[in-house]
Amino acid sequence: MVKLKNGYIATNLQEALRIMKEEKVTPYGGGTDLMVEQKGKPTYLFLHKVAELKEIKQDKQYIKMGSEVTFTDIEQSNIAPQILKDAIAKLAAPAIRNFGTVGGNIGNGSAKADSALIFFVTDSFIHLKSIGSDRIIPIKQFYKKRKELDLKEGELIVEILIPKKHLEHYYYKKIGARNSLAISRVSFAGLFDTQDGVITHLATAFGAVESMIVRHPEIDDILIGKTIEEAKNLKNIYLETYEKAIHPNAGRVSKEYRKTVCMNLLEDFLRQNGIS
Repeated sequence: MVKLKNGYIATNLQEALRIMKEEKVTPYGGGTDLMVEQKGKPTYLFLHKVAELKEIKQDKQYIKMGSEVTFTDIEQSNIAPQILKDAIAKLAAPAIRNFGTVGGNIGNGSAKADSALIFFVTDSFIHLKSIGSDRIIPIKQFYKKRKELDLKEGELIVEILIPKKHLEHYYYKKIGARNSLAISRVSFAGLFDTQDGVITHLATAFGAVESMIVRHPEIDDILIGKTIEEAKNLKNIYLETYEKAIHPNAGRVSKEYRKTVCMNLLEDFLRQNGIS
């Protein structure tokens, strides 16, 4: 451990967890959001020296990303899924991608976080640790509301677990003021799988629409288990149900604009998978 004027540098995970228990500190990943929003004179726990948090690895079930993995690390990884790379490619400038981390992007608690949208649509899990606890929870459970996370005192986001199934057939769009280097006005991700003409998996998620990332698996269930022809007959019911479930916030653009873009993206996702 290294003591600084404005905080501590942890050199391994156990040391970081001990500091989290003993001191009132703010975990510091890349700092690309944290420094912009800094208020007062917080004491930071700098995590860039913790090797255990910088790994991208996999087992039979999951792709596992440490919370200190940067967006550039993801772009250069042979393991990271392509849908996540596509989202990262439109995230900020290269300098920010060199420093920004997935743990920080999630820990920010924003519905506009580009990587969080992908973790939602893939139904990923968040691995949390403290000196006295070790738990893995679904990301949808981790987000309680805007800027409020299921993060107990002394806990640290250590890893994101992405299920390896259903990652190949995907759809991703980000709508912003520019093609890249822009905050999302609406973003959308979808996964789609069939076997023997039957829809075996369908997952959808919207970012930058409500105060939380929008993920409605109960609506996607309308089409799962159906043939493509059956899904065509249910398409209008599916779209109408989704339209009623989306309640956009106003911001840089109107609620009506966001709702229209959401439905257009959703319909295009279905069309590209043969449901038109």
